[in-house]
Order: sequence, then structure tokens, then C-alpha cells
Amino acid sequence: MRSAAIDTAPSGAERRNFQRVRVKIYGRYMLEDRSEHPCQVIDMSPGNVAFRCDTAGVPGEKVIAYLDHIGRIEGVVTRTIPEGFAMTVLASDRKRDKLAAQLTWLANKHELDLPEDRRHDRVAPRNPMTILRLADGREYQCRIIDLSLSGAAIELDVKPALGIQVSLGTMRGQVVRHFDDGVAIEFAAVQHAETLEAEFAHPIATH
Repeated sequence: MRSAAIDTAPSGAERRNFQRVRVKIYGRYMLEDRSEHPCQVIDMSPGNVAFRCDTAGVPGEKVIAYLDHIGRIEGVVTRTIPEGFAMTVLASDRKRDKLAAQLTWLANKHELDLPEDRRHDRVAPRNPMTILRLADGREYQCRIIDLSLSGAAIELDVKPALGIQVSLGTMRGQVVRHFDDGVAIEFAAVQHAETLEAEFAHPIATH
């Protein structure tokens, strides 16, 4: 335990597959005595998280946290750190995969020069299923994981090349990142929330 970095990943495989990322996410957590406290994430992977807070849990204590952009997570305190405490994240493989996609998108927003606080820019599509179209006409059904005025993270089975021009629904953009279950797309222009809501409000036809 040489530093505040989290080094208690549940398995060697997770260490290989999941990278810890520094993200600025705010939220609240509840300790075993049911007291609630505000917090800020220092860094996080799908298996571990470090919090900056005033009231730290004690090693072995169970914690439930609600984080902006992430949602509800559960874990167990592994140790205290000068800023607060670190804990493991208890989750199924599917939940860990979802966390990996969410963290990839949140980390990439810095490189895309998106605002530090994107809460006002985020759009919740009423129907997350849509179509990704490549320039050569190929089409793939996909699921929107995260959507903002500047871009989207989508889950799909193929990995179009980085930099390739694509259309998500009627929104033009380019692929800027790959992650385990899909890709991140940066839109060619910042969209209006009303446009995105209209675009992704209605179910698409499935077969």
C-alpha cells in the first residue's frame, strides 16, 4: 500500500483487462450505519474506486454509493487514504463491462475537450436502440450507452476503424475510441438536445 492508487483488484485477469482512470465524478455514499455523505471519485476501474470525502469507511465495511453518470454501485472498504478511502466494486461481469464502457467515455471527454461537467449536456434517449451506418453503406444495429450533445458511446459487435466517418441515426460523426463492447463517436457538430431527443425517441424496426 505505497500510495493512494488502488491496488486491490479482485484478480490478475481484471488487472490486465481493466485500467484505472482518473475521473471527476460526484456522488453520495452510505455506510453500514446508514449515514450518508457526499464524495468525489479520485480514480476508478470496474473493480475498484477511490473516494475523496470527509468521513471514511473502515476496512471491511460495506458501502453503497450513487455516482453521477454511473449510478448505484456497492463495495467493501479496502483501506483509508489521506483523501478518504478506497473500496472494491462488487458487481457481475455484465455490470463490470458496463462500468468499463461508462468509464471509457467519461475519460475520453477530456481528450475531446468536452466540458468538465457534462450533466447539462447529457441526453437520455427514450429508445437506446438505433442504427450505425458506415460510409460504404453497411449498417449495424447498436445500443446507446451514453449520449451527449457532442457524441455517444455505443455497444455493438464490430469495431469500425478509428477516424472512420459514420452516421448514428441521422447524426454524422467519426469513431474516436474503441472499448471492449463498442466504440465512442464524436459528432461532426454539437447537437441541440431537442434534435437528439427527437432522433432517438422512437423505437426502430427490428427483425
